[in-house]
Amino acid sequence: MIVLKATQDKVLSALQSVAGIVERRHTLPVLANVLIRKTGSSIQLTTSDLEIQIRTTAELDGDTGSFTTTVGARKLIDILRTMPSDQTVSLESSQAKLILKGGKSKFTLQTLPAEDFPLVQEAASFGPVFSVPQKTLKDLLGQVSFAMAVHDIRYYLNGILFVAEGKQLSLVATDGHRLAFASATLDVEVPKQEVILPRKTVIELQRLLSDAGGDNQPQIAMQFANNQAKFSFGDMEFVTKLVEGKFPDYNRVIPKNHKNSITLGRVPLLASLQRTAILTSDKFKGVRLNIDPGTLRVASNNAEQEEAVDELDIDYGGDSIEIGFNVTYLIDALTNMSQDMVRVDLADSNSSALLTIPDNATFKYVVMPMRI
Repeated sequence: MIVLKATQDKVLSALQSVAGIVERRHTLPVLANVLIRKTGSSIQLTTSDLEIQIRTTAELDGDTGSFTTTVGARKLIDILRTMPSDQTVSLESSQAKLILKGGKSKFTLQTLPAEDFPLVQEAASFGPVFSVPQKTLKDLLGQVSFAMAVHDIRYYLNGILFVAEGKQLSLVATDGHRLAFASATLDVEVPKQEVILPRKTVIELQRLLSDAGGDNQPQIAMQFANNQAKFSFGDMEFVTKLVEGKFPDYNRVIPKNHKNSITLGRVPLLASLQRTAILTSDKFKGVRLNIDPGTLRVASNNAEQEEAVDELDIDYGGDSIEIGFNVTYLIDALTNMSQDMVRVDLADSNSSALLTIPDNATFKYVVMPMRI
Protein backbone atom coordinates (compact mmCIF):
# COMPACT_ATOMS: atom_id res chain seq x y z
CA MET A 1 0.00 0.00 0.00
CA ILE A 2 1.25 3.49 -0.86
CA VAL A 3 0.81 5.30 2.45
CA LEU A 4 1.67 8.73 1.08
CA LYS A 5 2.96 10.34 -2.09
CA ALA A 6 3.82 14.04 -2.15
CA THR A 7 6.69 16.47 -2.68
CA GLN A 8 9.60 16.31 -0.23
CA ASP A 9 8.88 19.79 1.22
CA LYS A 10 5.25 18.90 2.10
CA VAL A 11 6.17 15.61 3.79
CA LEU A 12 9.18 17.12 5.58
CA SER A 13 7.31 20.14 6.96
CA ALA A 14 4.49 17.92 8.31
CA LEU A 15 7.04 15.66 10.01
CA GLN A 16 9.14 18.51 11.38
CA SER A 17 6.09 20.16 12.94
CA VAL A 18 5.62 17.16 15.27
CA ALA A 19 9.19 15.90 15.71
CA GLY A 20 10.52 18.59 18.07
CA ILE A 21 9.61 16.62 21.20
CA VAL A 22 11.01 13.27 20.03
CA GLU A 23 13.91 12.13 22.20
CA ARG A 24 16.65 10.25 20.36
CA ARG A 25 17.28 8.01 23.36
CA HIS A 26 14.32 6.87 25.38
CA THR A 27 13.67 3.91 27.64
CA LEU A 28 10.67 3.14 25.40
CA PRO A 29 12.07 2.66 21.87
CA VAL A 30 8.63 3.33 20.30
CA LEU A 31 8.78 6.94 21.56
CA ALA A 32 11.57 7.62 19.05
CA ASN A 33 8.95 6.93 16.38
CA VAL A 34 6.17 8.93 14.77
CA LEU A 35 2.73 7.31 14.72
CA ILE A 36 1.34 7.41 11.17
CA ARG A 37 -2.42 6.93 10.94
CA LYS A 38 -3.98 6.99 7.49
CA THR A 39 -7.72 7.41 6.99
CA GLY A 40 -8.85 7.82 3.39
CA SER A 41 -6.45 10.32 1.82
CA SER A 42 -5.65 12.24 5.01
CA ILE A 43 -2.76 11.33 7.30
CA GLN A 44 -2.36 11.98 11.00
CA LEU A 45 1.17 12.20 12.38
CA THR A 46 1.51 11.90 16.18
CA THR A 47 4.55 12.08 18.48
CA SER A 48 4.76 11.84 22.26
CA ASP A 49 7.25 11.90 25.12
CA LEU A 50 4.60 10.76 27.65
CA GLU A 51 4.27 14.37 28.94
CA ILE A 52 3.50 16.14 25.65
CA GLN A 53 1.69 14.87 22.57
CA ILE A 54 1.67 16.68 19.23
CA ARG A 55 -0.55 15.72 16.33
CA THR A 56 -0.91 17.18 12.86
CA THR A 57 -3.24 16.28 10.01
CA ALA A 58 -2.08 16.61 6.40
CA GLU A 59 -3.43 15.72 2.98
CA LEU A 60 -0.63 13.63 1.49
CA ASP A 61 -1.90 11.54 -1.41
CA GLY A 62 -1.40 7.79 -1.78
CA ASP A 63 -3.78 4.87 -1.83
CA THR A 64 -7.06 5.46 -0.03
CA GLY A 65 -7.78 3.17 2.87
CA SER A 66 -6.90 2.78 6.54
CA PHE A 67 -3.43 2.00 7.82
CA THR A 68 -1.40 2.65 10.98
CA THR A 69 2.23 2.08 11.89
CA THR A 70 5.14 3.80 13.64
CA VAL A 71 8.57 4.55 12.19
CA GLY A 72 11.74 6.32 13.43
CA ALA A 73 10.98 10.06 13.25
CA ARG A 74 14.54 11.47 13.18
CA LYS A 75 15.75 8.89 10.66
CA LEU A 76 12.89 9.67 8.30
CA ILE A 77 13.55 13.42 8.59
CA ASP A 78 17.32 12.99 8.10
CA ILE A 79 16.73 11.00 4.88
CA LEU A 80 14.15 13.47 3.54
CA ARG A 81 16.49 16.41 4.21
CA THR A 82 19.01 14.96 1.75
CA MET A 83 16.47 15.05 -1.13
CA PRO A 84 15.54 18.03 -3.34
CA SER A 85 12.47 19.94 -2.06
CA ASP A 86 10.48 19.56 -5.29
CA GLN A 87 11.13 15.81 -5.63
CA THR A 88 8.13 13.52 -5.25
CA VAL A 89 8.63 11.00 -2.47
CA SER A 90 6.49 8.02 -1.51
CA LEU A 91 6.14 5.76 1.52
CA GLU A 92 4.96 2.23 0.88
CA SER A 93 4.16 -0.44 3.45
CA SER A 94 5.59 -3.89 2.91
CA GLN A 95 5.30 -6.56 5.62
CA ALA A 96 6.61 -4.93 8.82
CA LYS A 97 8.66 -2.32 6.98
CA LEU A 98 8.15 1.04 5.27
CA ILE A 99 9.88 1.75 1.96
CA LEU A 100 10.74 5.39 1.27
CA LYS A 101 11.36 6.16 -2.40
CA GLY A 102 12.48 9.40 -4.04
CA GLY A 103 14.08 9.70 -7.48
CA LYS A 104 16.43 6.73 -7.80
CA SER A 105 16.85 6.31 -4.04
CA LYS A 106 15.14 3.68 -1.94
CA PHE A 107 15.28 3.24 1.85
CA THR A 108 13.77 0.31 3.74
CA LEU A 109 12.89 1.25 7.31
CA GLN A 110 11.94 -0.91 10.27
CA THR A 111 8.56 -0.19 11.93
CA LEU A 112 7.07 -0.89 15.35
CA PRO A 113 3.38 -1.73 15.83
CA ALA A 114 0.99 1.20 16.34
CA GLU A 115 -0.63 -0.60 19.30
CA ASP A 116 2.63 -0.18 21.25
CA PHE A 117 2.57 3.61 20.89
CA PRO A 118 1.51 5.17 24.24
CA LEU A 119 -0.94 7.97 23.52
CA VAL A 120 -1.34 10.64 26.21
CA GLN A 121 -4.52 10.05 28.17
CA GLU A 122 -6.53 13.24 27.67
CA ALA A 123 -8.17 14.79 30.74
CA ALA A 124 -11.84 13.96 31.21
CA SER A 125 -13.02 17.55 31.46
CA PHE A 126 -11.44 20.69 30.07
CA GLY A 127 -12.47 24.24 30.89
CA PRO A 128 -14.00 26.56 28.28
CA VAL A 129 -12.14 27.15 25.01
CA PHE A 130 -10.75 30.61 24.26
CA SER A 131 -8.63 31.87 21.37
CA VAL A 132 -5.89 34.47 21.01
CA PRO A 133 -3.80 35.42 17.97
CA GLN A 134 -0.76 33.13 17.63
CA LYS A 135 1.49 36.19 17.29
CA THR A 136 0.27 37.58 20.66
CA LEU A 137 1.16 34.37 22.47
CA LYS A 138 4.46 33.93 20.62
CA ASP A 139 5.51 37.51 21.48
CA LEU A 140 4.61 37.05 25.16
CA LEU A 141 6.53 33.76 25.34
CA GLY A 142 9.55 35.46 23.75
CA GLN A 143 9.47 38.28 26.29
CA VAL A 144 9.60 36.02 29.36
CA SER A 145 10.90 32.55 28.42
CA PHE A 146 14.59 33.46 28.91
CA ALA A 147 13.93 33.91 32.66
CA MET A 148 12.67 30.33 33.18
CA ALA A 149 14.73 28.13 35.47
CA VAL A 150 16.59 25.13 34.02
CA HIS A 151 16.50 21.88 36.06
CA ASP A 152 15.70 23.73 39.28
CA ILE A 153 14.84 21.56 42.28
CA ARG A 154 11.83 23.89 42.71
CA TYR A 155 10.22 22.22 39.70
CA TYR A 156 7.44 24.85 39.45
CA LEU A 157 10.08 27.37 38.32
CA ASN A 158 11.01 25.22 35.27
CA GLY A 159 8.21 26.71 33.22
CA ILE A 160 6.00 29.74 32.71
CA LEU A 161 3.02 30.90 34.75
CA PHE A 162 0.12 31.56 32.45
CA VAL A 163 -2.66 33.78 33.84
CA ALA A 164 -5.80 34.57 31.86
CA GLU A 165 -8.48 36.76 33.38
CA GLY A 166 -11.05 39.06 31.83
CA LYS A 167 -9.40 40.66 28.81
CA GLN A 168 -5.87 40.22 30.11
CA LEU A 169 -3.36 37.47 29.38
CA SER A 170 -0.17 37.57 31.50
CA LEU A 171 2.90 35.34 31.43
CA VAL A 172 5.50 35.22 34.21
CA ALA A 173 8.83 33.37 34.46
CA THR A 174 11.44 33.40 37.21
CA ASP A 175 14.51 31.40 38.21
CA GLY A 176 14.72 32.92 41.69
CA HIS A 177 17.33 35.54 40.70
CA ARG A 178 15.25 37.45 38.16
CA LEU A 179 11.64 37.66 37.06
CA ALA A 180 10.07 38.57 33.72
CA PHE A 181 6.43 39.60 33.35
CA ALA A 182 4.62 40.35 30.09
CA SER A 183 0.94 40.89 29.40
CA ALA A 184 -1.37 41.57 26.48
CA THR A 185 -4.96 42.79 26.17
CA LEU A 186 -7.30 40.40 24.43
CA ASP A 187 -10.31 41.15 22.23
CA VAL A 188 -12.40 38.61 24.13
CA GLU A 189 -13.28 38.06 27.79
CA VAL A 190 -11.65 34.87 29.06
CA PRO A 191 -12.45 32.86 32.21
CA LYS A 192 -9.92 33.14 35.05
CA GLN A 193 -7.28 30.43 34.71
CA GLU A 194 -3.84 30.05 36.22
CA VAL A 195 -1.56 27.24 35.06
CA ILE A 196 2.18 26.52 34.81
CA LEU A 197 3.33 25.37 31.36
CA PRO A 198 6.48 23.17 31.40
CA ARG A 199 9.71 24.43 29.85
CA LYS A 200 9.67 21.92 26.99
CA THR A 201 6.11 22.93 26.05
CA VAL A 202 7.10 26.60 26.00
CA ILE A 203 10.07 25.95 23.70
CA GLU A 204 7.93 23.83 21.38
CA LEU A 205 5.15 26.44 21.19
CA GLN A 206 7.70 29.13 20.36
CA ARG A 207 8.95 26.96 17.50
CA LEU A 208 5.52 26.17 16.10
CA LEU A 209 3.52 29.37 16.51
CA SER A 210 3.16 31.74 13.58
CA ASP A 211 4.20 35.37 14.00
CA ALA A 212 2.08 36.60 11.10
CA GLY A 213 0.24 39.81 11.96
CA GLY A 214 -2.49 41.66 10.08
CA ASP A 215 -6.27 41.43 10.06
CA ASN A 216 -6.59 37.70 9.45
CA GLN A 217 -3.82 36.58 11.73
CA PRO A 218 -3.96 32.89 12.68
CA GLN A 219 -5.42 32.08 16.10
CA ILE A 220 -4.59 29.50 18.74
CA ALA A 221 -7.41 27.91 20.74
CA MET A 222 -6.67 26.83 24.33
CA GLN A 223 -8.35 24.73 26.99
CA PHE A 224 -7.14 23.85 30.46
CA ALA A 225 -7.91 20.97 32.80
CA ASN A 226 -6.50 20.36 36.31
CA ASN A 227 -3.28 18.84 35.09
CA GLN A 228 -3.36 19.32 31.32
CA ALA A 229 -3.50 21.97 28.63
CA LYS A 230 -4.72 21.56 25.08
CA PHE A 231 -3.79 23.90 22.21
CA SER A 232 -5.22 23.77 18.69
CA PHE A 233 -3.85 25.89 15.84
CA GLY A 234 -3.72 25.38 12.09
CA ASP A 235 -3.60 21.62 11.51
CA MET A 236 -1.93 21.03 14.88
CA GLU A 237 -3.24 19.68 18.16
CA PHE A 238 -0.97 19.91 21.15
CA VAL A 239 -1.68 18.28 24.54
CA THR A 240 0.69 18.78 27.47
CA LYS A 241 0.89 17.98 31.15
CA LEU A 242 1.00 21.02 33.40
CA VAL A 243 3.53 21.60 36.17
CA GLU A 244 1.90 21.05 39.54
CA GLY A 245 2.89 23.35 42.36
CA LYS A 246 2.41 26.86 43.65
CA PHE A 247 4.11 29.59 41.64
CA PRO A 248 5.60 32.42 43.76
CA ASP A 249 3.43 35.52 44.20
CA TYR A 250 4.99 37.62 41.47
CA ASN A 251 3.16 40.81 42.51
CA ARG A 252 5.12 40.85 45.76
CA VAL A 253 8.42 40.49 43.88
CA ILE A 254 7.86 43.43 41.50
CA PRO A 255 9.16 46.54 43.30
CA LYS A 256 6.85 49.54 43.64
CA ASN A 257 7.72 53.21 44.07
CA HIS A 258 11.51 53.08 43.69
CA LYS A 259 12.60 56.68 44.13
CA ASN A 260 15.46 56.70 41.59
CA SER A 261 14.73 56.28 37.93
CA ILE A 262 16.82 56.52 34.74
CA THR A 263 15.49 56.40 31.19
CA LEU A 264 18.12 55.70 28.54
CA GLY A 265 18.62 54.13 25.11
CA ARG A 266 18.32 50.34 25.19
CA VAL A 267 20.92 49.74 22.45
CA PRO A 268 23.72 51.90 23.97
CA LEU A 269 23.15 50.29 27.40
CA LEU A 270 23.19 46.80 25.87
CA ALA A 271 26.39 47.56 23.93
CA SER A 272 28.07 48.91 27.08
CA LEU A 273 27.15 45.79 29.07
CA GLN A 274 28.31 43.49 26.27
CA ARG A 275 31.68 45.27 26.15
CA THR A 276 32.29 45.08 29.89
CA ALA A 277 31.02 41.47 30.04
CA ILE A 278 34.08 40.37 28.03
CA LEU A 279 36.32 40.88 31.08
CA THR A 280 34.08 39.16 33.64
CA SER A 281 35.17 35.73 34.82
CA ASP A 282 33.26 32.70 33.51
CA LYS A 283 32.07 31.63 36.94
CA PHE A 284 31.32 35.08 38.23
CA LYS A 285 29.53 37.22 35.66
CA GLY A 286 29.42 40.32 37.84
CA VAL A 287 29.46 43.95 36.66
CA ARG A 288 29.39 47.07 38.84
CA LEU A 289 27.11 49.95 37.96
CA ASN A 290 27.96 53.37 39.44
CA ILE A 291 25.07 55.74 38.91
CA ASP A 292 25.72 59.42 39.58
CA PRO A 293 23.93 62.55 38.37
CA GLY A 294 24.65 62.74 34.62
CA THR A 295 26.76 59.55 34.39
CA LEU A 296 26.36 55.77 34.39
CA ARG A 297 29.63 53.91 34.78
CA VAL A 298 29.78 50.16 34.05
CA ALA A 299 32.87 48.27 35.26
CA SER A 300 34.06 44.67 35.49
CA ASN A 301 37.23 42.79 36.37
CA ASN A 302 38.45 39.19 36.49
CA ALA A 303 40.91 36.88 38.24
CA GLU A 304 43.72 37.91 35.84
CA GLN A 305 43.32 41.44 37.23
CA GLU A 306 42.09 42.81 33.94
CA GLU A 307 39.51 45.56 34.09
CA ALA A 308 36.90 47.11 31.81
CA VAL A 309 35.23 50.48 32.37
CA ASP A 310 32.57 52.06 30.16
CA GLU A 311 30.66 55.31 30.68
CA LEU A 312 27.31 56.53 29.38
CA ASP A 313 25.90 60.04 29.72
CA ILE A 314 22.45 59.90 31.31
CA ASP A 315 19.73 62.34 32.22
CA TYR A 316 19.63 61.68 35.96
CA GLY A 317 19.58 63.77 39.08
CA GLY A 318 18.85 61.21 41.83
CA ASP A 319 20.97 59.52 44.52
CA SER A 320 24.45 58.16 43.82
CA ILE A 321 24.18 54.35 43.78
CA GLU A 322 26.77 51.61 43.38
CA ILE A 323 25.17 48.24 42.60
CA GLY A 324 26.35 44.89 41.23
CA PHE A 325 24.50 42.56 38.84
CA ASN A 326 25.00 39.32 36.98
CA VAL A 327 25.59 40.88 33.56
CA THR A 328 23.96 37.95 31.72
CA TYR A 329 20.62 38.73 33.38
CA LEU A 330 20.71 42.34 32.18
CA ILE A 331 21.84 41.38 28.66
CA ASP A 332 19.08 38.74 28.38
CA ALA A 333 16.38 41.26 29.26
CA LEU A 334 17.63 43.99 26.92
CA THR A 335 18.12 41.53 24.03
CA ASN A 336 14.53 40.32 24.35
CA MET A 337 13.05 43.82 24.25
CA SER A 338 12.55 45.58 20.94
CA GLN A 339 11.83 49.14 22.11
CA ASP A 340 14.29 52.03 21.74
CA MET A 341 14.21 53.20 25.36
CA VAL A 342 14.38 51.39 28.68
CA ARG A 343 13.60 52.69 32.14
CA VAL A 344 15.56 51.44 35.17
CA ASP A 345 14.11 52.00 38.67
CA LEU A 346 16.40 51.61 41.69
CA ALA A 347 16.11 52.16 45.44
CA ASP A 348 19.62 51.43 46.73
CA SER A 349 22.51 49.00 46.28
CA ASN A 350 20.72 46.14 48.13
CA SER A 351 17.31 46.22 46.42
CA SER A 352 16.16 44.62 43.19
CA ALA A 353 16.17 46.77 40.06
CA LEU A 354 13.08 47.08 37.87
CA LEU A 355 13.44 47.39 34.10
CA THR A 356 10.40 48.58 32.16
CA ILE A 357 9.48 50.22 28.88
CA PRO A 358 8.66 53.93 29.39
CA ASP A 359 4.87 54.60 29.39
CA ASN A 360 4.13 50.91 28.90
CA ALA A 361 2.96 48.63 31.71
CA THR A 362 2.90 45.41 29.65
CA PHE A 363 6.50 44.37 30.37
CA LYS A 364 8.36 44.27 33.69
CA TYR A 365 11.70 42.71 34.45
CA VAL A 366 13.08 42.41 37.98
CA VAL A 367 16.69 41.51 38.65
CA MET A 368 18.26 40.97 42.06
CA PRO A 369 21.57 42.63 42.82
CA MET A 370 24.72 40.62 43.59
CA ARG A 371 27.57 41.42 45.94
CA ILE A 372 30.77 42.32 44.12
